[in-house]
Amino acid sequence: MSEEIVQNDQVEFEEVTNKPKKTKSSNKNTINLGGLENLYEENKKAITYGGGALLAIVALFSFYKFYYLPGEEKAASNEIFYAQNYFERDSFNIALNGGLNVQSSEGPKMMMGFKEIAEAYSSTKTGNLANYYAGICLLRAGKFDEAISYLEAFSGNDEMVAPMAIGAIGDANMELNKTDDAIKFYLSASEKSNNNFTTPLFLKKAAFAYEQKANYTEALAIYERLKSEYSKSNEAREIEKYIARVKVLGNID
Repeated sequence: MSEEIVQNDQVEFEEVTNKPKKTKSSNKNTINLGGLENLYEENKKAITYGGGALLAIVALFSFYKFYYLPGEEKAASNEIFYAQNYFERDSFNIALNGGLNVQSSEGPKMMMGFKEIAEAYSSTKTGNLANYYAGICLLRAGKFDEAISYLEAFSGNDEMVAPMAIGAIGDANMELNKTDDAIKFYLSASEKSNNNFTTPLFLKKAAFAYEQKANYTEALAIYERLKSEYSKSNEAREIEKYIARVKVLGNID
């Protein structure tokens, strides 16, 4: 009897020890590589062509940025040199339109004016700057609407030229008797770069424009700001005279 019990216990022990162990399923954490391989095989052409297109885009961008654009920038800088010389001599028509024969390092050539440079080299910084110069030339020539077009085409954030361009749009609007627009651009120019040259210059122009509208309260506020914040500027000279004038005209105590 006892021998039979021992045999039964031994059989049960063997069944337990030989029983296969359960393993946790790892389906959630296992990547189906076979599926990815099948996906690649099915879309091999599309992936290959897509990769080739991406490489082509990168190559074109690199060529444009590191070879083509620097070359254009250098050429534009060479061209604008002559126009700037005539601009500094107040020969605005020549600076604007070019057309004169000049001597270059490569021999005689016909110079380009700011208009042509702005168009031919529009993708360059120099071409952008040519828009500003063209706008100033046109402003001096009394072509105010055309001047505004070129000045608005100019974009920049430097301390001097950027506010001067905005302020010049204000000047053109004043000439066109668009006083409200002029004030808007003068104030914008004064805020573009806070310095002791352009800021007081365009604040004073804004104050004068307010006087033209008989808005003496606003004009007085700007004149008093000039006296307080920019007392050493050229625009603050005789500021007491301007303050006294608008007080009288506006009957302001």
